[in-house]
Amino acid sequence: MTELVVLGVAQDGGHPQPGCRRPCCAKGRHLPASAAIVDEGGGWLIDATPALPEQLERMGVPLRGVLLTHAHMGHYTGLLWLGREAMGARDVPLHVMPRLGEFLRTNGPWRQLVELGNVRLVEGSTATLGGVTAEAVVVPHRDEYSETVAWRITGPSRSALWLPDIDRWEGFSLEAELARVDAAWIDGTFWDDGELGRDMSEIPHPRVRDSLVRLADLPASEREKVRFVHLNHTNPVLDPGSPRSEEHTSELQSPCNLVCRLLLEKK
Repeated sequence: MTELVVLGVAQDGGHPQPGCRRPCCAKGRHLPASAAIVDEGGGWLIDATPALPEQLERMGVPLRGVLLTHAHMGHYTGLLWLGREAMGARDVPLHVMPRLGEFLRTNGPWRQLVELGNVRLVEGSTATLGGVTAEAVVVPHRDEYSETVAWRITGPSRSALWLPDIDRWEGFSLEAELARVDAAWIDGTFWDDGELGRDMSEIPHPRVRDSLVRLADLPASEREKVRFVHLNHTNPVLDPGSPRSEEHTSELQSPCNLVCRLLLEKK
């Protein structure tokens, strides 16, 4: 059996977010956004978050490799757990795009992981992972240190899109990507403007409210493929009892509080 397992749905800082004393962080707990492709022989993490040790436990099988989307805090800093100070991993395949590979190879402390053989960089836009193919889909996002990608995962009979970060839907064919997969986890960082109590114009993630409007004209079968991930600690969708969460789940799948799965092959 091959499946995609969601291991976390929160934005990079997790939920509750350190230092937050607002009501949004007074209850509930969600790990940073990450998923895993799992079969009987092991699993491949999609993104290495700061919560990597707990997410490896949730994955429940030996680690066979890691796919990275980009070089922002919640998506690659968990690689440090593979180093000699912690796991002392050996030759873990690390699937990256070329610019990210160069960044890891030439900057400390990441280059030490490469030099000591904790990880083995595998650069390219496609990866074969057992009976699954992963294809990188470039998306517009803040690219200070690397390009940013989503991963389209194609299994024996089902497929999924993991797209935790994007600046805007303009210039990206979300509808075309939905047509290619059976489920899609997409950027839902913020519910709407004003959520942070300050000017959010320089934080360009598509708002969940706007994404719902964009998806409204699609057939129900397409809308039902969508789940939101990368939810900021201020996002009311994280609170299952909030009106916004109810509005969200009335049309789309709810976020996964702990683990949710998509079988990539029919039984």
